[in-house]
Amino acid sequence: AVTIFFSDIVGFTDISASLEPDKVSDMLDRLYSKFDALSSELQVFKVETIGDAYMAVANLVEDQASDHAKRIALFAQRAIRAANETAVDMDDPSKGHVNIRVGFHSGPVVANVVGTRNLRYCLFGDTVNTAARMESNSAENKIHCSAAAAECVRKQAPEILIRPRGLIFVKGKGNMHTFWVDTDTPALWEQRLPTIEQRQSLF
Repeated sequence: AVTIFFSDIVGFTDISASLEPDKVSDMLDRLYSKFDALSSELQVFKVETIGDAYMAVANLVEDQASDHAKRIALFAQRAIRAANETAVDMDDPSKGHVNIRVGFHSGPVVANVVGTRNLRYCLFGDTVNTAARMESNSAENKIHCSAAAAECVRKQAPEILIRPRGLIFVKGKGNMHTFWVDTDTPALWEQRLPTIEQRQSLF
């Protein structure tokens, strides 16, 4: 199984309407450069960005079977923090900072490159759809996950607090029991997560 992360920017349509295109591009570049740095630090694989949406996955290109949900949960926590520190418009502080919605789900996928032009790595399967639904049904600066992902987090990182959201209707899925993941980063886990150097020393 993998764990897939999706995020998008709250109010992105209004932001796009109020800013020149170059400023929208600059905001996204500043935000996703931070996300890219986090993904490198936590060995989370960035799949793609689509407009204001960011997609990442763990346990796909590296063997992370024992902690893929932990990595995505920590990535999600820190992504929210990074977004909240990113100005919408560097020239106009009154426009405030970026707020995002986050969702993730754990399950099986197939990864492949399809077609013959503008090639890119794609993920296929219901796990992708469910992860995207977790994000679209999330809330401002919150982390929303499925029951499958919550179970993985509980096993892999019991120190991360998870609260039941209850039964909600999810388009294309029906009623689902979903969960909120605490947005505070547990310091103990950050200390336990192997560094790149530590991982390399194992091989």
